[in-house]
Amino acid sequence: MKETYEFLKNAGTYYLATVEYNQPHVRPFGTVNIFQDKLYIQTGNLKKVATQMKENPNIEICAMYDGKWIRVEGKVKEDDRTVARKAMLDAYPELRKMYDENDGNTVVFVVDNAVATIYSFQEEPKVYKF
Repeated sequence: MKETYEFLKNAGTYYLATVEYNQPHVRPFGTVNIFQDKLYIQTGNLKKVATQMKENPNIEICAMYDGKWIRVEGKVKEDDRTVARKAMLDAYPELRKMYDENDGNTVVFVVDNAVATIYSFQEEPKVYKF
């Protein structure tokens, strides 16, 4: 999991794929955090992406960094604890301009049952499960 976190953090932007009514949706994201030994992502509760992940927890993340790319397949589950939302916002203080851990809009999801694969044209893929 740590390798996945570091790759996504270094990439800066990753792309999150969700599904709504059999239609895939992909959008750029930037928040990723390790909290209580689990990988978390964050969004606004009022956004379609939050509804999509609540209705269908299957997601995929993709990012590129330093000539390599990562694909993370997994399931997400909302963590509705204030402490989890606060940890994410503490990791990204610039988000506090838009979010607060008690605003009813900030939502964090833990990524679980994940398989992360880092690919390169020069090396064999590296696979991490968490």
